[in-house]
Amino acid sequence: MDELSKQIIEQLQEDGRRSYAAIGKAVGLSEAAVRQRVQRLLDSGMVQIVGVTDPLQLGFLRQAMIGVNVSGDAQLVADALAEIPEIEYVVLTAGSFDLLVEVVCRDDEQLLEVINRRIRSLDAVTGTETFVYLKLRKQTYAWGTR
Repeated sequence: MDELSKQIIEQLQEDGRRSYAAIGKAVGLSEAAVRQRVQRLLDSGMVQIVGVTDPLQLGFLRQAMIGVNVSGDAQLVADALAEIPEIEYVVLTAGSFDLLVEVVCRDDEQLLEVINRRIRSLDAVTGTETFVYLKLRKQTYAWGTR
């Protein structure tokens, strides 16, 4: 990835709805050149342009991070967890947990359902620890391309 593509990505991270013309002006390219580069970034899977919502305003009142320990192949468990609709984020880790998963639920009842019946019911899961979110202080997607 060259420096111009990095600059385009940073422009999109600031505002995913920014026009190709505005991005072109900021990075010194034509609108058509920016459109072509953005399409290549999208096609390669390097960039995804989405609308990020506030779960609380949409009625999802319970969010949590769940540490998961497994026996055997953690990647297989990660694949199974990734299929659960309420799980938004799955990462394999080193340290106290084999996996971390982030869940977004309507309420505590749904959170209990996800933990008890969907995560803990997987044969390879040996333990979980749940960290319930009390308040979101910072969430950003503008880490740039460093």
